[in-house]
Amino acid sequence: MALEQAQVAANKKLALKLVWIIAGALLFAFALVPLYDVICSVTGLNGKTNSTAESASKAVVDLKREVTVQFVSSVMPGLGWNFYPKQSSVVVHPGQVTTVMFEAKNITSEEVAGQAIPSVTPGKASAHLKKIECFCFVRQTLKPGEVKALPLRFFVSADLPKDVQEMTLSYSFFPASQ
Repeated sequence: MALEQAQVAANKKLALKLVWIIAGALLFAFALVPLYDVICSVTGLNGKTNSTAESASKAVVDLKREVTVQFVSSVMPGLGWNFYPKQSSVVVHPGQVTTVMFEAKNITSEEVAGQAIPSVTPGKASAHLKKIECFCFVRQTLKPGEVKALPLRFFVSADLPKDVQEMTLSYSFFPASQ
């Protein structure tokens, strides 16, 4: 009888430990996404750019230097959109505010929402691409057959490393819940 009670007590203790481990794992999993985003935004790791609008008024334009910014786009399966940049690249002076246009078209027969995720290569250039206005800041919703012009206003900071003469800004549109 004492042996059975000891076994029941040990099983309860083990079950409680397992519940705490599962709860801790779930909390860690939920904390990972925002933590990852913060680390990537601060360090430029994984080509993520800072998603807050930067003030261009402090930017000094470096007319002695030119940087080519290329644009690439993709749409993830399940979104049902065509999405592309209106121009494949621009040549800018660091500090110069530039506006480029992208276009999205819903090719389905229902309203669809999407969210654009940016990425910059090379990775060391990502912290120097400053977006002032971007369609990636908010979820985009298109009605059936709707075509929408999506502006991007940005500048490349003057402290971009001198060996970076080209960078690629890639946007991937993912389905988003409405």
